[in-house]
Amino acid sequence: MAPCVIAFPDCFTKLGGNQYINSTVMGPWDDVLRQEFVPFVEEKFGCGGPGRRGVFGKSSGGYGAIAHALLHPDFWAAAACHSGDMAFELGYLKDFPGVLRALARFDHDIAAWLEAFWDAPKQKGDDFHVLMALAMCATYDPAPDEPYGIRLPVTLDTCEVIADRWDNFRKWDPVVMADTLGDGLKQLKCLFIDCGTQDQYDLLYGARRLHRKLEAMGVSHIYGEFDDNHSSIDYRMDVSLPKLAEALSHE
Repeated sequence: MAPCVIAFPDCFTKLGGNQYINSTVMGPWDDVLRQEFVPFVEEKFGCGGPGRRGVFGKSSGGYGAIAHALLHPDFWAAAACHSGDMAFELGYLKDFPGVLRALARFDHDIAAWLEAFWDAPKQKGDDFHVLMALAMCATYDPAPDEPYGIRLPVTLDTCEVIADRWDNFRKWDPVVMADTLGDGLKQLKCLFIDCGTQDQYDLLYGARRLHRKLEAMGVSHIYGEFDDNHSSIDYRMDVSLPKLAEALSHE
């Protein structure tokens, strides 16, 4: 792989994760990355510019990469999505019964749960999954008038989906976004998508759906599956990054 500049932005938030899109609660991360972060890096290192920019990531970062590629194919010229969030009904909805059980200890007061989480000397592993689900609510269905800007897409007593709130989630699902934005991906010099066949968050099935949809649309891309789960798969960048770097080295 030829030398290139690779910058890793710290987009951590108080709710933990980040999906790298604009949210009235989480922040205008899409704008910040493209309008502030990238220009700073390009000026600092004398690199990049139109046709020379690639975006990549894993998990939430993989989601951010494919979302940015769909939204801004005129800004990014290549993208790699490793185990990115997609097919939201498979990846997210199953978390909400656990969220409700956790919140029930606080009379379903999201603010009280969050404050207890931050105040605890040690957080439990399951609590991080609750935090992640709350971060997704603040990202895809921000509610600025609610405490911490969070409302759930399910009812508190029966965990039934609230249609309009869930629709706000779904419009950000890459599989859904591709219906209206997929043609823009044809502008990219390289698009790489992969996922582990043992992914414990069931993201494989969303990756397959997106792959088949892009194939039907005639969008050129590299698709792969590998025998591993969701964790500690940074080695997959050994496959994707040389491909992105090679594609971006040409006019």
